[in-house]
Amino acid sequence: MSGGVRGGGVKRLALRLLFAVALPVLLVAAWWFASAGSTDVYWPPLRTILTTFPDVWTAERLRDDVLPSLLRLLAGYVSAAVVGIALGTVIGSYRRVRAVCEPVLEFLRAVPPPVLVPVIMLFAGIGHTMKIAVIASGCVWPILLNTVEGVRAVDSVMSETARSYGITGAARLRHVVLRSASPQIFAGLRQALSIGIILMVISEMSASSNGLGFTIVQFQRTFAIPDMWTGILVLGLLGFLLSVVFQLVERRVLGWYHGLRASSRRS
Repeated sequence: MSGGVRGGGVKRLALRLLFAVALPVLLVAAWWFASAGSTDVYWPPLRTILTTFPDVWTAERLRDDVLPSLLRLLAGYVSAAVVGIALGTVIGSYRRVRAVCEPVLEFLRAVPPPVLVPVIMLFAGIGHTMKIAVIASGCVWPILLNTVEGVRAVDSVMSETARSYGITGAARLRHVVLRSASPQIFAGLRQALSIGIILMVISEMSASSNGLGFTIVQFQRTFAIPDMWTGILVLGLLGFLLSVVFQLVERRVLGWYHGLRASSRRS
């Protein structure tokens, strides 16, 4: 019996891996054959791009360009998460605060973050602070708004039960409000991660001396087109790896939630 269950688990895992890699393999194969005979300087063969890759992205370049980008992304993302969750919890918990803040939040959310880059440069200069502020200014909105909705959706019966048992203050905030809102909060964090990567590149494309965005633009300006394509591939791989790390963290933190959903589906 256990052997059959184990074999079924291995089969399901193999199918999941097959489905996960099937589309990327097909896309890479299509790109390979579609560009194989290309003589267009802006559309080099994938073979040429992959051959150029190890010569361009050496350990030194990864340290000088990729690492600073990651550190700025992390700083801006964490800052946005702290501010978004804190403000979202306050706004979602109090109806009057929400009524006062909602029009302003809707106005600010409608402003595209890239438009704020020149404004932020005026106040923060062109150093690391500007880039971190640009990333944080875009990442904060999905986190804030999802936190507000998650806090508003906390079950009133659960809140009353916690109050009747004397669970108030920080304990109620941690074990009832944030725990109940955590699936919605993580939805906002997931959206903010992709926005943060985009803003990381945009902030580095102007007034910068390192970073992935700076490097890709430099390759484009010097007509090193295969090198530019390798930078785009690095950016895609970076986004994929960050998404995988995020999923692992999410499954760890929201294990109770995924287990509850799985049990409800089985029942």
